[in-house]
Amino acid sequence: MPNLTNFLLFIYGLAIFYLFLYGIAQLNLLWFYRKQKVVRPIFQKDFLPKVTIQLPIFNERYVVERLLDAISKIDYPKDLLEIQILDDSTDETSTIILNKIAEFKNINFQYIHRTNRAGFKAGALANGTAQANGEFIAIFDADFIPKPSFLNDTLDYFTNKNLGLVQTRWSHLNENYSVLTQIQAFALNAHFTVEQGGRNEGNHCINFNGTAGVWRRACIEDAGGWQFNSITEDLDLSYRAQMKGWKFQFLEEIDSPAELPVDMNAIRSQQFRWTKGAAECAKMLLPALFLNKKLRFIDKIHGAFHLLNSTGYVLMLVLSMLCYPISITMGLSPVFLILAAVFQVNWLVLLAFYATSFSRFQRFSLLSFLWRFGSFTIFMAGLSLHNGIAVMEGWLGIKTPFIRTPKYNIIQNDATWQANQYVLRQLNPVFWFELLFFVYFCWVIFKAILAGIYGILPFYGMLALGYGSVVFYSIKHALFRKNH
Repeated sequence: MPNLTNFLLFIYGLAIFYLFLYGIAQLNLLWFYRKQKVVRPIFQKDFLPKVTIQLPIFNERYVVERLLDAISKIDYPKDLLEIQILDDSTDETSTIILNKIAEFKNINFQYIHRTNRAGFKAGALANGTAQANGEFIAIFDADFIPKPSFLNDTLDYFTNKNLGLVQTRWSHLNENYSVLTQIQAFALNAHFTVEQGGRNEGNHCINFNGTAGVWRRACIEDAGGWQFNSITEDLDLSYRAQMKGWKFQFLEEIDSPAELPVDMNAIRSQQFRWTKGAAECAKMLLPALFLNKKLRFIDKIHGAFHLLNSTGYVLMLVLSMLCYPISITMGLSPVFLILAAVFQVNWLVLLAFYATSFSRFQRFSLLSFLWRFGSFTIFMAGLSLHNGIAVMEGWLGIKTPFIRTPKYNIIQNDATWQANQYVLRQLNPVFWFELLFFVYFCWVIFKAILAGIYGILPFYGMLALGYGSVVFYSIKHALFRKNH
């Protein structure tokens, strides 16, 4: 069936070509990041605007007191600061909040409770913004512990009247708790250095990350406010604002500590929301992005790759399903070898990309880096089916509720979480397909060895290990009580 083989090879080649172009875009961000200069604000002693801090909360009994304690220590004139607690909780979190804020008599806490969760987090933010008195609005999710100096570190940048947002870097309270938290930190550190820093230095569109940032209220309103047509309302508003001409500033040197998810179901829900939401935003925003007259063409190209970054999971699925049958039917043909060589270029780009971010926070050790990089790529390959389904749902317009990532107040390495009431003790429905993929990729490895096709073994070895690790942690965290 030469026609079918050629068609599959064409699809295979398109997937590799797109990944190659994406790698070039990432390499460009790396170049900008390496040449970036630290931007300092113009200090104005009398610049003390009214500020609203918004805390969107939904069933956060384990971390909400920690958050409120940190917020109470924010160093800013109390008469110019209000704190909105946007509480959509349906459990005892609401009682915990009310008891806690009663301890702070001299702080302007505004408790706003909704009973319908319309619009989920975006709806809570929109409802709070309509009642806010602040000229600037800072937002923190429940898993963060903002530093007392946060407002003093960020507000001076807004002396630039065109600046609509300041986003700070996330740091991690429990990075070394387990292999899973190390993998998440490794990925997030790359985003909060090379990606955000590179886009910022290149004057391309960056995104508000949903928390640990400060908005100019006029920017939110000018961009159309918080909308509910995506489960990544932060990315949606970010692009609408920048397409209106507002500028954003990313501050790598200012960090905001947060807790990483520790169990497999929590990681799944977070990954699903991020990848599906990005696909929803791409579907909604790409036409307007390319028709926009305020952005340069290069900004539109980087913006498109940014909005489509979750497409990589779908392409990984395509490559994983086509690589073996094509290699069996075509052997080591020149076309297949060329495509394989192009695919390897992406690995070199990724190595440089992640080595740069890894060395930003610690003394570089080759063995330590290779362990983190290998663990990251293997695990994310194992999530490609789960995240690929999320992307396709986003493209197809299939609506699902906003599923928040549960937090357990896990900071110490010996902390336990399995007894917490938010732990979901069941296997995700996708688990059974992931198990099937694991078995299939092990079979492909066996057949490839018998056929003497050794060139595809590293790729399928990565896939088998990836799906195997996802299956392992899914079973372990759903059915057993041992933590790490």
